[in-house]
Amino acid sequence: MSLCHTVTLTSYPFQLSKFERTLDMVAAAVPVATAPYAAPKSLTCTLGPPWQGLRGSLGSARSLQCPKKEVIQSLLMIGSILSLSKQRRCTRKAGSCNVTAKFELKPPPYPLNALEPHMSKETLEYHWGKHHRGYVENLNKQIVGTELDGMSLEDVIIVSYNKGDILPFFNNAAQVWNHDFFWESIKPGGGGKPSGDLLELIERDFGSFEKFVGEFKAAASTQFGSGWAWLAYKANRLDVGNAVNPYPSDEDKKLVVVKSPNAVNPLVWDYSPLLTIDVWEHAYYLDFQNRRADYISIFMEKLVSWEAVSSRLEIAKARAVEREREEELQKREREQAKASESEGVEMYVDNNSDDSESE
Repeated sequence: MSLCHTVTLTSYPFQLSKFERTLDMVAAAVPVATAPYAAPKSLTCTLGPPWQGLRGSLGSARSLQCPKKEVIQSLLMIGSILSLSKQRRCTRKAGSCNVTAKFELKPPPYPLNALEPHMSKETLEYHWGKHHRGYVENLNKQIVGTELDGMSLEDVIIVSYNKGDILPFFNNAAQVWNHDFFWESIKPGGGGKPSGDLLELIERDFGSFEKFVGEFKAAASTQFGSGWAWLAYKANRLDVGNAVNPYPSDEDKKLVVVKSPNAVNPLVWDYSPLLTIDVWEHAYYLDFQNRRADYISIFMEKLVSWEAVSSRLEIAKARAVEREREEELQKREREQAKASESEGVEMYVDNNSDDSESE
């Protein structure tokens, strides 16, 4: 006698491995029906969250009325569908589906009104609360279920820059990183003049602090349209091969000022960013309207966190030293491999020579 079953499924996308194990259990426990339908009986399987196993009843349930064979087929079909969306875990809503909020909107390291009167609370409410938030949310929607899901933000930027042939993910990814970096580049009571190693390098590479300020302001003010100006530490002796290097000379371990359009940042040139100013209009228009030059001056004189810049410089220098060690180790390994290969060839030739003499 064949039975008709009602299977009630409550599925949670974040417990796919448990769901897949449950499919095996159900398939083994329920025999396959071959005869026509008979008296109805029901089998209810509720897949709840991990802490409830099969007994849970939380979440929205869905019932399927079908014979035993179709029960198993339906379970397997649903399992396949869930497997295709295994990245879609319940962390936030985006339209009609649940997606992973992998990248979070980081708040500025100070209250939104802390930069007044130089940067208004209203500007931060729009700039951080709407523009920055939009980049984060759009990026999370874009990367769900792609090969980029699970990568660090920096890796997403490098991969999606694609040697200048920009992929759709790049703009949102780079803008998320740029804004996180921007908020940490400024602070209440900032500005003034740096000290220590940072000041020494600025004076060495630009001639004086005043000349550096002039060059940085010029880069920010002459960036046509939307973009960014940067102070960066250039220590990439190797060719990155990802973009046209703004400074392709052999000079290294130096500070440089660069500007970039739209969302582009120095990571794509393998530079270490130290300081940035956002010259998109949304960064300053509420406070300065079209007076970009005034905004840049206030940024340098009243807002820059030289402590943050100095800390980034130390990290960049340490990274450069570590890279040199890795390159030197790789060089020695290549030389040793080459020497071993040559030694093997010589031994082979000598053996042949000895054999010929003995004959």
